[in-house]
Amino acid sequence: MPGETDEPKQQPGAGCPIRGVLDRIGDQWSLLTLEALEHEKKRFNELLREIGDISKQMLSKTLRHLEQDGFISRTVYPEVPPRVEYELTEMGRSFLIPMKALIGWADRNHPQIMSARERNERG
Repeated sequence: MPGETDEPKQQPGAGCPIRGVLDRIGDQWSLLTLEALEHEKKRFNELLREIGDISKQMLSKTLRHLEQDGFISRTVYPEVPPRVEYELTEMGRSFLIPMKALIGWADRNHPQIMSARERNERG
């Protein structure tokens, strides 16, 4: 059929390991989700409330990607209804250090970035 190939699908960033990691964690939702899990494990609706303006679908996708990459773990408890909790893995905890440095840098430089954007918008 047109458009189909016999080649297997490559994982994000398979050709460039750095790009693959940055693509996954570089979006705003991943960083906010990891930050929300910093101090304790949380359930889906707790994360949804804490993060705020994320949709259920985007949070679900973000959690799935973070779990696939080993940043978080998902535990399902055999209850009715099932209880699911998310928490940082050891690797996820180790990422908090560079993540906080990046967030701090962005916070410190936000005024200069906004000024540069305004200058460029004006032409």
